[in-house]
Amino acid sequence: MTDPSPPLIEIHGLTKTYGSHPVLDGLDLTLPPGVHALLGPNGAGKTTLIKILSTLLPHDGGSVRVLGLDPRHERRRLQGMISLTGQFAAVDGALTSLENLEMLGRLFGLPAASARSRGLALLERFGLADSRDTRASTLSGGMRRKLDIAAGLISRPRLVFLDEPTTGLDTRSRRVLWEEIGTLAAEGTSVLLTTQYLEEADALAEQIHVLHDGRIVAGGTAEELKELVGGAVVHVHDADGTVLEELPTTGTTADLAARLAHAAARWPEATASVHRPTLDDVFLHLTEAPRAPVAARA
Repeated sequence: MTDPSPPLIEIHGLTKTYGSHPVLDGLDLTLPPGVHALLGPNGAGKTTLIKILSTLLPHDGGSVRVLGLDPRHERRRLQGMISLTGQFAAVDGALTSLENLEMLGRLFGLPAASARSRGLALLERFGLADSRDTRASTLSGGMRRKLDIAAGLISRPRLVFLDEPTTGLDTRSRRVLWEEIGTLAAEGTSVLLTTQYLEEADALAEQIHVLHDGRIVAGGTAEELKELVGGAVVHVHDADGTVLEELPTTGTTADLAARLAHAAARWPEATASVHRPTLDDVFLHLTEAPRAPVAARA
């Protein structure tokens, strides 16, 4: 009987300190293959964690495994299996879109013809085919971002790190990248993304983990995280929109009917709406003040 595949990422007691300031403080996290989102307030350590996982930064303490490999001692081997797209496009502005992809393909050891065909395919996939001969420096911000992500896929990585990939993009460009991330997942590529857009994490990630004070304080599916702040609530409003009463509900038709009947008896002229917890509620609930970590679900 063969051993099961190793976790996508396995971290125990990870620490990283800048000067006297601990950025990661005994962080534990285990992730299976799939699409995962990492949330946290500014300065929480998200980018530091991504840099450690992607071999760019050594950690101070604890153990780290990415695709079963130690990013510090098996750096070169791991680099051939992953890609990283940072917060700012890193393509060469003096080269055309296609030249950027061809160059990276050659750096990864692809023959010239294979690098060119792979580059053309990625440009087509990201809607950049018409800009193949355009210098990257003249592309719009959204197009440069898409080219940057396409460049990260030239080597067909098993794991893609996306550090706030849609920051600064308009809504349409964000949606295009969301579709591409979904396509990656469908093809079997795992993704770990950091994002400041809670809607993005809700739409894309199979699991979401919240980083706060250097530790993972909660993890699970979007629905599991929303349960941490309670279930649905019926809000009873007066004509000015002021909430007169909040009534917890299971959300079933029978329970809603009972809650509305109660509200109608007390406030016959009022209106009612159902509020369900959002990731915004979860985020505020978990990061308003330091708290003990909650075990992350594998």
